[in-house]
Amino acid sequence: MSRIGKLPVNIPQNVTVEFKENNTVAVKGPKGELTRQFSDKVELKVEDGQVLVNRKDDSKSSRALHGLSRALLANMVTGVSEGFTRKLEIVGVGYKAEMKGKKLLLTIGYSHPIIMSVPDNIQLSTPSPTEITVTGIDKELVGMVAAKIRSFRKPEPYKGKGIKYAGEYIRRKAGKTAGK
Repeated sequence: MSRIGKLPVNIPQNVTVEFKENNTVAVKGPKGELTRQFSDKVELKVEDGQVLVNRKDDSKSSRALHGLSRALLANMVTGVSEGFTRKLEIVGVGYKAEMKGKKLLLTIGYSHPIIMSVPDNIQLSTPSPTEITVTGIDKELVGMVAAKIRSFRKPEPYKGKGIKYAGEYIRRKAGKTAGK
């Protein structure tokens, strides 16, 4: 039995979980609404303010989907009630980020600035020129946007210059040493 899959998902008071046809679940909360279609190999039901995830059989694919379905549902409930945030830090002389309306403008050492448009349900903010905060209700989308921003200039191992996640440890390498 999946250790994660058998845990119930607690539903806060201000969140509603609604089941639709084709194993589709809609979760509404104070921050917004998320909808996702789950596999037919798992069964979802609400009991006593909790959502329980059970698998229909013991095949390998349904065992694999058991914990995944529970984790996705828990992320949906957390997202509509609290939301998700991912922070990025920019390290490097002259490297900076700023918001131009709904677009992110990155100056990170290339000959041209990088302009990135943001999906509608994601909020970006730059509290300082070297910090970017990605906020939203969909954990998957928040992570994808943060990874996309990081991919423009990944941190390099010699000086640590680039865009990194807040708290990320960059393993450093020793540079070349001069002769004798």
